[in-house]
Formats: sequence, C-alpha cells, structure tokens
Amino acid sequence: MKRHYDRLIEPYLLNLMKEFPAIAIDGLKGVGKTVSTKRIASTVFELDKPRDFDIITNIPESLITEPTPVLVDEWQRIPSVWDFVRRAVDDGASAGSFLLTGSISSADTNIHSGAARIIRRKMYPLSLAERGFEKPTVSIADMFASVEPFQSGISGKTGASSRDYILEISASGLPEFRKYTTESRKIAFESYIGNILSHDFRQQGIRLRQPETLMRWLRAYSAAISTDAGYSEILDASTAGEGTKPAAKTTIAYREALENLWLLDELKPWIDGESYFSGLKLSPKHYLADPAFAVYLLGLDEKSLTGVSGWPQRAERFDRKFGSLLGRLFEALVYLCLNTYAGVNNAKLFFAKTHKGEHEIDFIIQKGTKVLACEVKFSPTADASDGKHLRWFMDKVGNDCRDAMIITTGGIAYRRSDGIAVVPASLLGA
Repeated sequence: MKRHYDRLIEPYLLNLMKEFPAIAIDGLKGVGKTVSTKRIASTVFELDKPRDFDIITNIPESLITEPTPVLVDEWQRIPSVWDFVRRAVDDGASAGSFLLTGSISSADTNIHSGAARIIRRKMYPLSLAERGFEKPTVSIADMFASVEPFQSGISGKTGASSRDYILEISASGLPEFRKYTTESRKIAFESYIGNILSHDFRQQGIRLRQPETLMRWLRAYSAAISTDAGYSEILDASTAGEGTKPAAKTTIAYREALENLWLLDELKPWIDGESYFSGLKLSPKHYLADPAFAVYLLGLDEKSLTGVSGWPQRAERFDRKFGSLLGRLFEALVYLCLNTYAGVNNAKLFFAKTHKGEHEIDFIIQKGTKVLACEVKFSPTADASDGKHLRWFMDKVGNDCRDAMIITTGGIAYRRSDGIAVVPASLLGA
C-alpha cells in the first residue's frame, strides 16, 4: 500500500478556495500535486489520459458543466484550458470552481497571464513535518503572530541525530521515491533525469545535441548547492580539465529549461533589505527542488555522506569557498522545508549577504513588512559565537524582525538569553 502523507498545502488550498474561483498549483513532477488535488476535487480531468485529453479538446465546455471543484491535471498539454478558465472566471465562476496543476511553467506568450483571475501557488517536495519525521513544536505562524518580537514559545525535544538528517537528505521528498532502497532510488533518479533530457526538453522546443554537456553542468550546479557562486564559476567547474566549454547562451538555455520544469530553485536576495542595509549582493543562491537530486547527481549516497566512502572532487572548489558540502546539503533540506512553511503562511523566502561576505543571513521569511531571520548550522549545538550575523541583522532591522533562530541538528528547542531561538530542524513547522 502507498503511504499517505498529510500535505500542508491541502488545508491551505481549501481555505483559498473559499474566495478564489481558480487556483493553479505548480511544481516538480512527482511532487504530489495530483494526489493532493484529487482529494479536494469533485471532477477530475487528467490530460495525460487519452480519454480526458479527447474530452477537453473537443468539448471544453465540460469544464463548466461538471460538478465543482473541477481539477485539470497537467493543463499545459492543452494550453487553451488556461484561457478558457480565465474567461469562466471573468463570466462569474464561483469560488472554488477550478484547480489546475502543471509540471512545466508555460512559456507560451500567447496565453494570458491570468493575473487577478487565476491564483498561482507552488507545491514542494515533502518537508520534514510532512514526512512524519517528528511532530513540530515550533511554529512559523506563531512567530509572526506574537504580540512582541522574540516572545513566541520555543520548546520541544527530539531524538533525531545528524545521521537521521543525512538519511532524509538522501531519501528525497518525492513521495514515490521514499519507498525505494538506496540502489533502487539511484535507478529511479537516473530514469527521472533521463526522461527530462529525452522528453521534457523537447516539450519546450529544446533539442539536446550533447546531453552529457548538460549533465556535467548539472553536476557542477549540484556541487554549488546552497551557494551564490557565479554562473561562470559553475560553468568552469563543469568543464574542468577540458579545452572547450559550451557557450554561455547554451547554459542559459539549460538553466531556463530546468527552471521551467521546477528542478532548479533559485533563491532571490532580499531586495527590501536595501531599506536597512547598503551593499547587499543581488545575485541568487542556488538550490535544487530536492537536495536528493544533488546527492544522486554527485554520485553520493548515505555511506559517502557519512564519511564511509569517497567525496566528489567537483565539490572541493566550492567547499573551500563556501563550506562543506554536507553542511550545504543540510541547508538545502531546511530550504525545502521553509518553502512549504512560508508558503502556507502567505510569506516569502529570501536571503541576504553583504558584497564582501562579512555578514550573511541564510534565510529571511517575510510577511508584509515583518521578517524572521534564520541561520542554519549542521551541528547539534549552537555556541555563544553562533548567531553573530543574526544579532547584526536584529540590530539593523529593529522591531520589523519578529524573531531569529539558529536551525540545528540538536535535540532541544530553546530560547537563548540574547533572544535568539535554537530550533532542531525536525521540530520546526508551519
């Protein structure tokens, strides 16, 4: 039997559907969009099924004659669905009428944006809270709701160890992948990536003449996970030891295609930070939708991550500049979780770093003008010197900073005398 996962986006969507007629849920293939929306919908059209494809192609009116909510899964297979739904909203469709899911961000410029008609939300791989890893005791929502900054309750204990987090990094947040053994999961990732190169790229009008060139670039990008390394640096790492390299415009096309498939996930810098700071970097920070992809692409597994076997040379250049790959993979796992926790709180996720690198805030969760600041540490403890960047941030931002936390692999959640919360990743939730 398939394991049932309670997804945080489901009650969130149900709440949105009380007011909005149409909601589009984007996200990586296999992330669970179809399973979650089927639980909500009364009518389902799956456009990867010939029968449903034929119905919507020839009788699009079925979208407004069947019981609502109507789910159109993989809507981009018939792009006109988007405009049909938009017009239905303009004509007065009631709240909760349509759910659209898509695994490719449409690049069709002839399709109306849907602004003010179709609400778009993104679904991410399973967060730690959704995996049932531990019951969260610290809430992002409570931190924002606290009347006074740095006053929300911080408590809880967990038996999770660093090794447990390593296993979760490797196990993946894609529900279907979690049932596999280590070796079978490698086969599943190989097939998944292969399908992207052989099929999904073609859907975007891109012909891959040298797939291995893209794979080398993807491996270098994976080695640079959780860094703001320049794209030229990633390109150099992908062609190390070779006399030639692909043109920059070629790798830009790769990057855009992979972003359209939701595989790459670039974290934007905190632009609003310019109100408080000068000299912040404006380049993005690099992540994949799931750190397990980086583990696979770098030829790693649980044994290598725990030091039993070898380490990829490609990661060494980024390790020297940005810190150990293992720590950065843990940060990527936290990033995956924060995307979901922030999203269901109608908050946005950013990071901040000064140009010279003197100060860096790993994650900033922003809701309106209020922010939470997060530092990530792959360690069971946070000593007195940890949090200096958070204290710098708290001093600059003042009361707009509602809370600050160091996210660790430790066993206890508590608040320090300087106001900073220390929270094991497994105890943090929405």
